[in-house]
Amino acid sequence: MAEVKGKWVKLNQNGTGPGARSSHAITIVGQKAYVFGGEFTPRVPVDNKLYVFDLNNLTWSVADVTGDVPPPRVGVTMATVSETIYVFGGRDSAHKELDELYSFDTCTNKWVLLSNGDSGPAHRSYHSMTADDRHVYVFGGCGVSGRLNDLWAYDVACQKWIKYPTPGDSCKGRGGPGLAVVQGKIWVVYGFSGVEMDDVHCFDPVQGQWSQVETSGEKPTARSVFSTVGIGKCIIIYGGEVDPSDLGHLGAGKFSGEVYSLDADTLVWKKWEDERGLETHPGPRGWCAFSSGVRDGQLGLLVYGGNSPSNDRLDDIFIFTPSVA
Repeated sequence: MAEVKGKWVKLNQNGTGPGARSSHAITIVGQKAYVFGGEFTPRVPVDNKLYVFDLNNLTWSVADVTGDVPPPRVGVTMATVSETIYVFGGRDSAHKELDELYSFDTCTNKWVLLSNGDSGPAHRSYHSMTADDRHVYVFGGCGVSGRLNDLWAYDVACQKWIKYPTPGDSCKGRGGPGLAVVQGKIWVVYGFSGVEMDDVHCFDPVQGQWSQVETSGEKPTARSVFSTVGIGKCIIIYGGEVDPSDLGHLGAGKFSGEVYSLDADTLVWKKWEDERGLETHPGPRGWCAFSSGVRDGQLGLLVYGGNSPSNDRLDDIFIFTPSVA
């Protein structure tokens, strides 16, 4: 069996960026990464600026925006379709769960409030969001009256929400799950449902059916609030909380610093050798902002900030690119 290896690179940062934070979101359009939301002090949103990181010259700036600017929030998600960024949900400074969907046009720098209320997903934070070339998908999270397990898609062409069937009881409501679109299917990986979970579920939008997936191999331990991307036929995850704090969100639990991938064809997990312990390695963390990104022509995982085992918010940027030796 080929050994799976990956390389972490720490990116330098110039200019004034968002600073240390967690429970924020990042997404990439072209060679620019956009960051929104998050906290430095637990449960206190920092600001509602949209920060832009140029991946070529490694310089931060703040976007000069117009339109319906979203208020500050934590536990928020972002995803990109073409040159438009979509932002959904989160929790405001009064600890209220939010349900608005915003778009941000990176060509015009204009925010637009697309939906809130009855037409889309209910209020939530610490949910997960991903996208393909036409849809933005939202799953789970912390709702007004408990953790959720519903799956929605926003069709960016028709500008309408689609509510998919709810999975069975085997897929409990959860916060901080992994969510990825791989080979046309939507994958829900792990998450927190009162305890850290280690189950995997898959939704086929063509068949309209959910299935619980039995996996094998070097299976990661149960976890939540980890970084997740789909690359090729694999779901790659990094980090996350493997043991929650007794203080809940006010404290730091135990975090992982490992990288794993799940092959969507074989359903086999592999653990990646990734030079842990070097300065170029991000180490254990969770509640990061993450996105797929390209470095040296190769698609990988971009990770920014997050929370550390010492409960300190982080402000560094790393990119992980996989290779098979």
